Amino acid sequence: MSEKLEKKEIAKQYVKASVHYGHSPKEWNPKMAPYILYAKYGYHIFDLVKTSKLLRLAGNVLQKKAEKGGKFLFVGTSRISSSIIAKQAKRSNSYYINYRWLGGMLTNWTTVQKQIERLKDLEKKEAEGAFENLSKKEYSAQRKEIDKLRRLFNGIKDMTSLPDAVVFTNQLKDTLAIQECLRLGIPTICIVDTNCNPDLIPYPIPANDDSSSSINFILNYLVNRINVGYNSSNKETESE
Repeated sequence: MSEKLEKKEIAKQYVKASVHYGHSPKEWNPKMAPYILYAKYGYHIFDLVKTSKLLRLAGNVLQKKAEKGGKFLFVGTSRISSSIIAKQAKRSNSYYINYRWLGGMLTNWTTVQKQIERLKDLEKKEAEGAFENLSKKEYSAQRKEIDKLRRLFNGIKDMTSLPDAVVFTNQLKDTLAIQECLRLGIPTICIVDTNCNPDLIPYPIPANDDSSSSINFILNYLVNRINVGYNSSNKETESE
């Protein structure tokens, strides 16, 4: 296949996943201008050549870190991205947060670890049948606590240290979380729609953040690159 035909085929995949659709021109952030091709049918349309280039760059970052055994965190707390985040993160044995970001989730990691230990302790007691002799009221209280802690921490329950990179699906929804990553110097990748500010993200990916197919397309590519890195690392270890 010629390079021209290959690029055309890649563009078709992006369009099929609705990656190219931005917001209405009325809602745009002017800082996204370099990544917008034109406006059509009431929407800004992304320049997919630039989107593809930046997506590959983000993939390079993740793959190189995976080759060194890096660990990754995926964050998407919007209704649209919640289930996609969990599914894609699990494909690369990565961590995820898909319910709500608590302030200090990373900057106050030692406190968060205590809450995770509390969850593990309750789950252990539940498995051992320790709740069977509780009153109905006590059981209900324990059940509610477990459910709450699982929603918040289930995706990071086995995370023992700060991640080597974090991937976000929505800049505006998870601004606080992004700020924490930047404060800690953690490499940060994020899908940025036409109403976002790409200057705030070290590795922005200009794309539609309101479409499940677009989010899945982007994450699928990034997770594949992580797995390529892990596989490469495993082969090097086996050959030694």
